[in-house]
Amino acid sequence: MARNIFYGGTVFFFLLFLALTFDSHQEFPKRDNNAMLTPQAKAGKKIWETRNCVGCHSLLGEGAYFAPELGNVYTRRGPDFIKGWMQAQPTGAPGRRQMPQFHLTDEELDNLNAFFAYVAGINTANWPPNVEG
Repeated sequence: MARNIFYGGTVFFFLLFLALTFDSHQEFPKRDNNAMLTPQAKAGKKIWETRNCVGCHSLLGEGAYFAPELGNVYTRRGPDFIKGWMQAQPTGAPGRRQMPQFHLTDEELDNLNAFFAYVAGINTANWPPNVEG
């Protein structure tokens, strides 16, 4: 009897695993925002990685929590604000953590904005729950 329960449970959970795997693969194209993955967005991701932005910021909940979440910064602030903010750093505001000046060119800032636009378009199932990051 115990053997039948074991084999039946094993088969059931294996089939459940296959069904959930199939469902996940059907869902991925609806959520990945692949249409916005332009060469400019890819270049922006490279800037994100080479400048170690994830060392201070989080992106869709992944990374450090020293500085604000940037997964929805494009939606919250827009490209002009992001560009101006990056060019104005460090602000020198007393008592606040300061972001270093990376001396990015206008093209690099546009690429970074394209990357943020791509990330903002990903279906994250309403994450982060706080719109302000």
